[in-house]
Amino acid sequence: MFKSSPSQFMTVIYSVNYDVTGKDTGKDTGNVTKQSLSSHQVVAKLSSSLNWLKANRKNMNDSWLNTEHINRSGEEGIEYHPLRPFLPENAKVLFLGSFPPQRKRWCMDFYYPNFINDHWRIEGEVFFGDKNHFVDTEHKRFKIDEIVAFCQEKGLAFYDTSTAIRRLQDNASDKFLEVVEATDIRALVARLPHLRAIVTTGEKATKTICASLDIPEIPKVNTYLRVPLAQNSQSKKNSKLSTLNYQLSLYRLPSSSRAYPLAFDKKVACYREMYNHVI
Repeated sequence: MFKSSPSQFMTVIYSVNYDVTGKDTGKDTGNVTKQSLSSHQVVAKLSSSLNWLKANRKNMNDSWLNTEHINRSGEEGIEYHPLRPFLPENAKVLFLGSFPPQRKRWCMDFYYPNFINDHWRIEGEVFFGDKNHFVDTEHKRFKIDEIVAFCQEKGLAFYDTSTAIRRLQDNASDKFLEVVEATDIRALVARLPHLRAIVTTGEKATKTICASLDIPEIPKVNTYLRVPLAQNSQSKKNSKLSTLNYQLSLYRLPSSSRAYPLAFDKKVACYREMYNHVI
């Protein structure tokens, strides 16, 4: 039988350099490199690649982008929601905005993606005493993996009150959003058996929620009211929704947008008070 030490075999491999995002870092095919490696080196290289794939499989599978909606967007000027609902099973709080800003304003593929929006700075200050806890200041982006893990641990859910919109102007203002398709909020609530509060900030989102849930009164900023889900005939058929009537509240908090005229510390105080009541 032929025997040989692994070190005697040299394996020629061709590789293309990729960065951690999976994008080819080479400018052209000239960046393909030829390497002669021993069997031990090949095994080590393959092992390293497999370890990277295992470490990043969760993040790759857990992309919150709704590619189907993204591909549909543009038809008749309609934008479909580019993110999937983020609904942890243990969710106690459901944040509902109006609609994400244009993707050119994003620094991550998750909710509140605009780097100059202070939502994640508020969360950092409330829970960790550090407004930059979720901020990658060097790269001017948010730490999405830490944010997702935090939301799953604390039971924070996110979506928006509109599933499809038209932008009447080229900006992120709610004033210039035309709602084409409202979100089925009752269906979202039915998927969250531990939900205690719906939180909104903007006027358009608040009005949409009130219309969807048959709430006659629109709450003022930094106030809350009970959500009368059990009064709806559809919810009477669903025991989960009916039992939520006693405990589910609608909070309207100050907007985390810097355009909203309230000091950061005062916004933090409002969010902290809500969390103290709910979590």
